Amino acid sequence: MNAAALATLRRELHTRLLSTFDFAAADQMNRDQLVAECSKRVGKMLEQGTAISNQEQAWLVQGVLDDMFGLGPLEPLLSNESITDILVVSPDRVFVERQGRLEKCDAQFRDEAHLMHVIQRLVRNTGRRIDELSPMVDTRLSDGSRINAIIPPLAVDGAQLSIRRFPKIALGLHGLVKIGTLTNATADLLRAMVAGRLNVIFSGGTGVGKTTMLNAASVAIPTTERVITIEDAAELRLEGGHIVRLESRAANVEGVGAIETRELLRNALRMRPDRIIVGECRGAETFDMMQAMNTGHEGSMTTLHANSAKDTLTRLESMLSMGGFEMPIRVLREYIASAIDVVVHLARLPDGRRVVNEIVELCGSDENGIKISTLHKFQLEGVRDGKALGQFVATGIQPRFLERLQSRGIMLSPAIFAAGPLQAENK
Repeated sequence: MNAAALATLRRELHTRLLSTFDFAAADQMNRDQLVAECSKRVGKMLEQGTAISNQEQAWLVQGVLDDMFGLGPLEPLLSNESITDILVVSPDRVFVERQGRLEKCDAQFRDEAHLMHVIQRLVRNTGRRIDELSPMVDTRLSDGSRINAIIPPLAVDGAQLSIRRFPKIALGLHGLVKIGTLTNATADLLRAMVAGRLNVIFSGGTGVGKTTMLNAASVAIPTTERVITIEDAAELRLEGGHIVRLESRAANVEGVGAIETRELLRNALRMRPDRIIVGECRGAETFDMMQAMNTGHEGSMTTLHANSAKDTLTRLESMLSMGGFEMPIRVLREYIASAIDVVVHLARLPDGRRVVNEIVELCGSDENGIKISTLHKFQLEGVRDGKALGQFVATGIQPRFLERLQSRGIMLSPAIFAAGPLQAENK
């Protein structure tokens, strides 16, 4: 039986099952009992109908169960660990991202109503709502996956659904070295910077792995330190014995009750933190984050959207200005340079691989702007047969923060900064 016929049969089975279902009795069953009962009924319906193979029957039964209890065609995608993004453009156009590359998959919704039903179920399960009065939702699933849904009238061509998934086990620096995101030398440098309580910003575009890198680097935080994390949607998975996780809150259906990141940041300063980690700075909370970094909370970290390390500093200037931080640009730049020690910029290569593109140290400011020194970078040399060619290199510049690390008993090999290619092989 072809795919179209199977899809039609699945839809018919779903409708027939609902029409014969005793919902009063169903309320007395747990989920496992419901699944077993539905599976048995669908099996009996198939025995009375068209002859199909055992494999097709199993697919149909699972499909009907997914429609009733799960997220329909998205269920198998959500259980696939290799998929990092699920993007629904229309009922018959679903894309997934694997290893940094987008590809169209076979999953399809029956129609726009089916897609809306799944979106409503997703959103309802997180305690939110989506309708014409509130046509845009940004929330997360219980497993940490981030969901963004937007529907008409804001979405002109129909409902749009985006799901960003995160691995159940966070990749450490060693794992990122193995997949070519950085070298062992750069990993050692990151560990030293975090353990040495430098203030670090992880920057880059959407989906380049800023949060993943922050998670991996956070392993170097001593377990004796009290760390407070603040996020819009909880994605960080820090390891340690004293982690306090805070999450901002959107307004309720009456339009009240919203708690912004900035409010959480101010409250966190009263919670005796050793470090504060903000999932992402994108607005007025940037001012409070800079204050935290400048007032004794060394070793704080955050992420920020930017096209380069230099652009990161320009964006910080603009966000501070928009946040009401009114002062001459020269003083503003001095403030940034004194608060932040290092910017770690990540980028996506043409073949989809994510790499640490630059590690730069901030070295004060003058009339020309904030001075930076590039320590490590990735040199892209070209693309051959769809594969990006290039190498990680050290510039030969020794950072000013070495003395600060040494005062904390952290010693780095001079070879980490010696000019030339950095070895990408694993230890």
